[in-house]
Amino acid sequence: MTTSDELVVKPNWRFLFSHPAHLLAFGFGSGLARKAPGTFGTLVAFPMYWFLAPRLSDALFILVLIWAFAIGVWVCDRTGKALGAADHGGMVWDEIVAFMLVLFFTPPGFFWALLAFALFRFFDIVKPPPIRHFDRTWHGGLGVMFDDILAAGYTLLCLAFIRSALT
Repeated sequence: MTTSDELVVKPNWRFLFSHPAHLLAFGFGSGLARKAPGTFGTLVAFPMYWFLAPRLSDALFILVLIWAFAIGVWVCDRTGKALGAADHGGMVWDEIVAFMLVLFFTPPGFFWALLAFALFRFFDIVKPPPIRHFDRTWHGGLGVMFDDILAAGYTLLCLAFIRSALT
């Protein structure tokens, strides 16, 4: 029997390549970072967004995000079960999807992208209410994905407030 702090499987590259769900859940390997895997996962969202956004209409981009969220529920659930930890810190697909949503609504420019990144990481780490509630009570893949969508919402509200204050 294991405790909630003890993993059945220690994630590594072999684990990631053992199933496509694990590779996706770990953000193509970014979640294997020894320190701050969520930050590294969030950074993966930048090149993904920069590649996809100019190639897709706004409506299609939103549909891709919805699909990525739904797939994320499954891959994070499957990977969490394989690890023996429902919300392992190395699973970063939730950060990637949520931050791509943030980037979609972020004003253009380096300042805005950097501010969006800092705010998103803040809300994802601190987990103000109700994020913390859902993080603690919703389990499995949906719980993993949902709290980051809430962090994205807080980020977007802050960005909108700051933008309106500057104009």
